[in-house]
Amino acid sequence: MEFSYKTNGVCSRTIHIEVQDGIVKKVRFDGGCNGNTKGIGSLVEGMPVDEVITRLKGIKCGFKGTSCPDQLATALEEMKKG
Repeated sequence: MEFSYKTNGVCSRTIHIEVQDGIVKKVRFDGGCNGNTKGIGSLVEGMPVDEVITRLKGIKCGFKGTSCPDQLATALEEMKKG
């Protein structure tokens, strides 16, 4: 399944996610800190969706109430809702 999510409150604009059988296969961010977003994507590839959500939910960036990792967790939650 492929899913795109428009982010809120962060520098990246959109997250593109590919999931197969509950496993994250690919993550790509549009915008944001290039090295950091590539790193996040690389780290979560091959992980179960629920584990990614558990690990990344609630991470904040500076004084913002969210972050790119937190937005990825939110995107995955939205994807699960269908």
